Amino acid sequence: MPLLRDAFLLMSTNPLMRAFVVGFPLSRRVSRRFVAGETLPEAIDVVQKLNRQGMSVTFDHLGESVTTESEAREAKDEYLRALDAIAASQVSSQVSVKLTQMGLDLSPDLCLEHMRQIIARAKTIPTFVTIDMEDSGHTQITLDIFKTLCAEFDNVGAVLQAYLYRSEADMHMLAALGANVRLCKGAYKEPPQVAFPKKKDVDANMIKLAEIFLGPTGQQNGAYLALATHDEKVIRWAREYTTAHQIDPQRFEFQMLYGIRPDLQRQLAQAGYTMRVYVPYGTHWYPYFMRRLAERPANVIFLISNLFR
Repeated sequence: MPLLRDAFLLMSTNPLMRAFVVGFPLSRRVSRRFVAGETLPEAIDVVQKLNRQGMSVTFDHLGESVTTESEAREAKDEYLRALDAIAASQVSSQVSVKLTQMGLDLSPDLCLEHMRQIIARAKTIPTFVTIDMEDSGHTQITLDIFKTLCAEFDNVGAVLQAYLYRSEADMHMLAALGANVRLCKGAYKEPPQVAFPKKKDVDANMIKLAEIFLGPTGQQNGAYLALATHDEKVIRWAREYTTAHQIDPQRFEFQMLYGIRPDLQRQLAQAGYTMRVYVPYGTHWYPYFMRRLAERPANVIFLISNLFR
């Protein structure tokens, strides 16, 4: 359903549609399938429930592309509060951060300053920080900042998107660094000049990139792969590949989004794999919610059924 996907991706950046959806009372309730809540205590409650089911978590305080330094500082401070809450509640959770939320588009130096504070605080817990990947226009500077931070800290990771042509070269570079990488398919609308337009090509590239990271170069350098997918074919391939090649389960994990395939999440955790759930929270849930609807027809069916209900 590419047309439906494109429509939801366009709506994710449309201010008029955003105002309509956010102002519609039912939207908040329906969004709770994918968003843990608007406050930190609500999110901590969700993390505790997931931990009791044998799953780990990575927190995401929703928000991106801030327009002022004060907004960037407030976003940074919210992450510091989230890290303090993780420490106080002793939950098993990391955090994921978007650089544009930390002020990247305003000043790379300001963004670096904020990230250093977050990663340093995380190290005291200790826990881990993953730098989320955004649209292709931010890919290179995101990786540049990651490499700078990676030289200073050992508790920071990056994300690569399988739908970008450039990701194969980036994966080789990160494997040589021995980096911790979350590999996902990608959720932004990208032109065919930079990204595979067909799903089957994205799927094939995801497996190709995972093989690079799980292969000899990644193994020699201590690289760690987080395979972020709900695609059962890719998951089945990963289980068979890692078993056949006797790859240590401590070298990789599975990651999925909160609210999508919780049954499969529990199955993987019960099978003994590290299963990490990406748990977003906060008031800026609209763009994230629209991208989740764009990804799978089942999510749209869920929304429509709730509207009729």
